[in-house]
Amino acid sequence: MFWMKKNTSGCHKALPDHIGIIMDGNGRWAKKRGLPRSAGHKAGAINFRKIAKYCSKIGIKYLTVYAFSTENWNRPEEEINYLMRLFEQYLKEALSDFEEENIKVLFLGDKMAFSANLQKLIDEVEKSSQKNTGMVLNIAMNYGGRQEVTEAVKKIAVELENKKIKIENINEKLVSEHLYTAGQPDPDLIIRPSGELRLSNFLLWQSAYSELIFFNLLWPDFSEKDLDRAIDEYASRNRRFGGI
Repeated sequence: MFWMKKNTSGCHKALPDHIGIIMDGNGRWAKKRGLPRSAGHKAGAINFRKIAKYCSKIGIKYLTVYAFSTENWNRPEEEINYLMRLFEQYLKEALSDFEEENIKVLFLGDKMAFSANLQKLIDEVEKSSQKNTGMVLNIAMNYGGRQEVTEAVKKIAVELENKKIKIENINEKLVSEHLYTAGQPDPDLIIRPSGELRLSNFLLWQSAYSELIFFNLLWPDFSEKDLDRAIDEYASRNRRFGGI
């Protein structure tokens, strides 16, 4: 493949280290088929596992997926309850998956809004995978980019108040060190299926120089071949980071 890290001649190609995916379109996928929205969310969860495994297989080092935003609490209660049950079911099933694939799992967002049982499962998944040395999978749940930056500012303010830092110490690097993704590289590539052309509060700080690729298809239909296409497009771009 064009984007594989190393070909037979030993030439390295441009495979992104960090990919972000906004998993959008589950409800519309179900509606198009005359199914309840819950069927779309289930199909989306199944596809998430498939794409995550594929990213690990081809050598992606970090994958961040947008699973549930801070704004998603505004959805109907019935749909939210189903999503919470789906999260619990998935995490129980995924424990062995992550171990087999050597994937390290982290959760980005405010976990305290979830049920005690779901919080326990989240902690269990993080602890059981923390020694894994393969791909890092960030699952953004009850996550919002503005919320993340706000929380980082609060932490920095506390350190300033306690005289652990000085005002002149506050810079972009310090802010990054207080984000959920501290210690990780910013996403090289952000992919959004569903036909929407916006970030929707996803990794706002980290995506300053990310390459953005949008697909006019719904998340449950997003395939490994579509990911290949996105990586091919990414590899063809000239990333100047503000330079010439």
